[in-house]
Amino acid sequence: MLTHLDFDPVPRRAPTPDEPITVNLRRPPPDVCVPWHRHDWAQLAYPLRGTIQVAAAGMSWLAPALRAVWIPPGIEHEVRMLGAVELRTVYVAREAAPLPLDACTVIEVSDLMSALIEALSQAAQGTATEGARRQLMMQLLLGEMARAPALSLGLPLPADRRLQQVCTALMADPACAWTLAEWAAQSAASERTLARLFKEELGMGFGAWRQRLRLAHALERIGRGQPLGKVAADLGYASQAAFSAMFKRTFGLPPGRFLQARRHVDPGQVVE
Repeated sequence: MLTHLDFDPVPRRAPTPDEPITVNLRRPPPDVCVPWHRHDWAQLAYPLRGTIQVAAAGMSWLAPALRAVWIPPGIEHEVRMLGAVELRTVYVAREAAPLPLDACTVIEVSDLMSALIEALSQAAQGTATEGARRQLMMQLLLGEMARAPALSLGLPLPADRRLQQVCTALMADPACAWTLAEWAAQSAASERTLARLFKEELGMGFGAWRQRLRLAHALERIGRGQPLGKVAADLGYASQAAFSAMFKRTFGLPPGRFLQARRHVDPGQVVE
């Protein structure tokens, strides 16, 4: 269990039966990686600014601002900061967990959920009145987490070495327009074998997996503030309009609206 990092001197508070939720405020160095570890409690990793990438159980999830990754207790995971990140880690006691205990997922963070997380990070614990207020906020936050929309932002990762070769190359260059036949010519497998492996190991076809990969990269780049036209071009879309249409089909809102919804934290703000 990872409880301390050299760059993270602020003590972490684990949840207890009396306080089933604790909120930890974090500002790690840009692009840092928190190595593989696990917790006895569940965690909601919520970037208030920037984008994080969580790997666990053969999957990879990207969460930009206003999204969060739910990590159940006992699941080994790795967390990467993509650029500068302002992070809230919400620890939840196993017995109070409002989301599944067997799988990670990405959820949408509502304005109310965000406000509750910030309030709990600052609320006093001294008097009986303050304690009762904290309990009410914790119960409301658990309810908001339970009803939060889940988002299909997970990217399954292969175990077969032939498929790993293709997927690793695509992750390095998501704009690559090679067909599956062209990838087969560069690997030790036929086109039919690669198509079967995509279905069997990753649960989707080659085109669907590549589109999900491109969406993940798009979210990360939008989270960094890159212009939409550049994001579309760099990821291999014929036009910004084509990229926007695909983005809206997947997330229910165009990328412009997504940009407007992003929250910014003053880089000079000190996190206690």
